[in-house]
Amino acid sequence: MAMDGGIHRYARGEWHGPSLSHRRIRFQKGLYADFHHFLLLGDGSAELHFDNGEGRPLQGPLIAFLPPQARCDLSIAAGTAAHLVGVSAQIMVDAIGDKVESYSLRIFTEQRKLVEAADPALVAEIAPLISGFVRELGDPSRSSWMVAAAYIRLVLMALWRGCGGERGEERGKGETGSILQRYRQLVEAGFRQHRPISDYAAELGVTADRLHSICQRTLGRSPIQLLHERVVQEAKLRLERSARNVQEISDSLGFRDPTYFSHFFKRKTGLSPAGYREIARASTGSGNSMLSSGYADWP
Repeated sequence: MAMDGGIHRYARGEWHGPSLSHRRIRFQKGLYADFHHFLLLGDGSAELHFDNGEGRPLQGPLIAFLPPQARCDLSIAAGTAAHLVGVSAQIMVDAIGDKVESYSLRIFTEQRKLVEAADPALVAEIAPLISGFVRELGDPSRSSWMVAAAYIRLVLMALWRGCGGERGEERGKGETGSILQRYRQLVEAGFRQHRPISDYAAELGVTADRLHSICQRTLGRSPIQLLHERVVQEAKLRLERSARNVQEISDSLGFRDPTYFSHFFKRKTGLSPAGYREIARASTGSGNSMLSSGYADWP
C-alpha cells in the first residue's frame, strides 16, 4: 500500500473551469493508464473520442464513469466547466471494500462501457463528493488515501443506485435466484471468517443439502467451492494491487498462519503467493487471463 504522501501517483483530481476555447484531455496517459475515471460535466457540452474512432457527444450537467478499458480523449467545449477524477486499481479496491454491496460494485466497475447519468437529482448528489475529492487532492499537506477512498466509495454507491443497480438485481430472480443472491451477500460480508457452510445455510433458512443443490444445479459448483473462489479472488487482488507482504495478506483474510494460507493458495491456483505476485507484476497490462480480472461467476 502506498503511503498517503505518494497519493498523487494513485489518484488525480482536476477542476477545469470555463474557458474561451475548447480543451482536449487524455484520460489514460502516463501514470493514469489504468485509472478508473469519473467526469462531472457542468452546463455545456463535451465529446468523447474513442481509440476506435467513435465519437460520443455529452450534454451537461451529467456524471459519467469510464473504466480503464474505455480508451478515449475528452474535448470540453468553450464555456463548459468540468471536474475530472481518476483513481488507480489500488484505491478502487479499498473503496469497494468487502461488505455486502461490494460484489455488486465490483461488477459495476468492471463494465467495459461508458456509464452516463444525467438525472438532475443524481448529479446534485454526486457533485459535492467529486468536488470534495478534488479539494482533498489539492492540498498536499493533508491529502489522505483513506479520505480519497471514502469519497470514491460514496460516488460509486450513488452512481450504482442511480443507474438502477439495486432494482436490476431484484428482477427475475425467483426463489433459487434469491437464495443465491443472499448467499452471495453473506459470503461477501463473511468470507474472511471461514464459517462452515452449515452456518450460511442456517442463516438463509435452508438446509446445507438444499443450498448445495441450488449452487450445483445453477452454477455447477458447490457452496464451498464458491466460497473458496471468493477467498482466492481477494487474495489475488491483494497480491496484485497492494504492497502488503504475504503474512499481512494472510492475516487480513482470516487465516491462522501464513503457511496455511500459502498451501491453500497454491492448492487452488498452482502457484505460491509470491510466485503469483511475481507473474502479476510482470504481466501488468497484458490481459493475462489468470489474473483477478473478473467477478462475473455469480448469477
